[in-house]
Amino acid sequence: MDAYVARQPIFDRRKKISGYELLFRDQTARYNPAIDGDVATSTVLSNSYFSIGMDSLVGTKKSYINFTESLLVQKFPLLLPKETTVIEILENVNPTLELVAACNEMAEQGYHFALDDFTYAPELQPLIDLAQIIKFDFRLSSPDEIQTYLKQIQGRDDITLLAEKVETYDEFKLAAELGFDLFQGYFFCKPELITGKEIPGSQLALLQIMAEVNQPEFDLDRIETLIAPDVSLAYKLLRYINSAFFAKAQRISSIQQALVYMGEMEIRRFVSLVAMSNLAKGKPGELIRAACIRGKFCELIGRIVKDNVKPAELFTLGMFSLIDAILDQPMGKIMKELPLEEDIKIALVEQKGRLVGYLFLAETYEKGLWPQMSKICQVMNIPEAKLPEVYLQACQWSNTFSNSE
Repeated sequence: MDAYVARQPIFDRRKKISGYELLFRDQTARYNPAIDGDVATSTVLSNSYFSIGMDSLVGTKKSYINFTESLLVQKFPLLLPKETTVIEILENVNPTLELVAACNEMAEQGYHFALDDFTYAPELQPLIDLAQIIKFDFRLSSPDEIQTYLKQIQGRDDITLLAEKVETYDEFKLAAELGFDLFQGYFFCKPELITGKEIPGSQLALLQIMAEVNQPEFDLDRIETLIAPDVSLAYKLLRYINSAFFAKAQRISSIQQALVYMGEMEIRRFVSLVAMSNLAKGKPGELIRAACIRGKFCELIGRIVKDNVKPAELFTLGMFSLIDAILDQPMGKIMKELPLEEDIKIALVEQKGRLVGYLFLAETYEKGLWPQMSKICQVMNIPEAKLPEVYLQACQWSNTFSNSE
């Protein structure tokens, strides 16, 4: 039985990755939305830990996993490594004596607990006492309500506060002011717009290189002309082509040789990723990872779908989908500066056109919005059962280009 597994990043105050919450849905939930939660959780854990391998999804970071009341009583989390597992207790769990005893036993063995979607109630005190992390949903509770709940748990200096569903930088800053140390949500995918700010010439040059390598008509001489003046990019290109990854009899010493040796697809990927990494200095590393995953996800879907769309075009779409957050500029303004295909610009700026479905599919999968994802698959005639494998491949591919924080 297959399971859909996505990951949602959790940041610290420095916007460094602290861990990932695993979002999942059992494949049979497509036909039976009321599927038993125990079965769904067991399936995703079997797939994630024993079949897929957690290295592909979270690397060495902590994984936050929701457990049902029944699985907690059965002490199911004991099957997982305590060093990297955070046990999330759902808001609808009934704190019976049996459940509290099971959780205390797991806590004594070194497991950490988080209370999900927290709202204070006196009967939750036994769970509050054993939790190391308390999560507040910024979509469900107002700042005033959160402050009221915080007063109820004063005196616990060892509790870490986690703000979830943080979707804007303003919410990130507000949560930090309220005393939160961990932040979950897609605020990092949004630009911090500054009125009147211009795109620096150095960034424009990198954008033009990215746009050029992603043109359908590949002009090797033009690409060489653009790369040559960028000392950093030229150095990384030569170092990469002379690495152990490419087994060569002779050392390659010129940009032209490197480009010819790499080939069209490898040039597109390498130059796009290096240029984007240079553009994203000072931004969360997860932003580049997300762009990598989207680009590869869209490309792989394009190879599956019987449609007149080039996979390379979809790779470009996914990679550029977060460029506004990387540059802190409106997407429309950035696209005016770039000679990308019109279909890509329409999808990114206007959120419509023949390519936008691929982008929506990537976004809904990464956020675990399973009902919306299923509808998109139906409309686009995409085999939904292929998506878990595609997402995993995209995560694995992004790991080869981005270092963990």
